[in-house]
Amino acid sequence: MSSNIPEGFKLLKRGGGYLTSLGPWYYRLDETKGERGQLILAIRIEDRHTNIRHIAHGGFLVTMVDTALGIVVSSSREPPQPIVTVSLTTNFITSAEPGNWVEAHVDIDRMGGRLAYASCRLVTGTRTIMTGSGVFALMKPVTPREQPDG
Repeated sequence: MSSNIPEGFKLLKRGGGYLTSLGPWYYRLDETKGERGQLILAIRIEDRHTNIRHIAHGGFLVTMVDTALGIVVSSSREPPQPIVTVSLTTNFITSAEPGNWVEAHVDIDRMGGRLAYASCRLVTGTRTIMTGSGVFALMKPVTPREQPDG
C-alpha cells in the first residue's frame, strides 16, 4: 500500500525499532517555513495501523503527533538538539482510513533555554484529523554507556 508516495517526499531513515516497525515514514522539506525550511512527516495508513472499527488507531495517531513534534523541534537547531517529551496534548477531530496519506505539519511556538513548545496538525487531503501540542525538555547529547563484560 505504501507504493503511491506524493512527489517531493523521501523515505525517512530515522528512529529506533518502534518507529521503524510502524513505517515506512516519509518526509519533505517545506521551504516556506524559515530560512532552513521545516520538515513535514507523512505516512500512508495501512490495515496494521487500524483499530477494530477499521480506522487509524488513536494511539498510532498520537504517536505520529509526538514523533513529528520531536523530530521537527530537534532538527530546528544545528546540530540537532536532543529532547524528551515533557507534555503532550492531542485532540481527535475525525478519522483516517487505510489508504489515506497523512501529513504532520508542525509549528514551533517557542524555543527557550530549557524547554521548547510546538504544535502539530495531522491532515489527509484537505481534512484536519488531529491537532496536538507538546512541551519538550532540551537535553545534553547522549553519551553511550559502557556495556558490562560477560
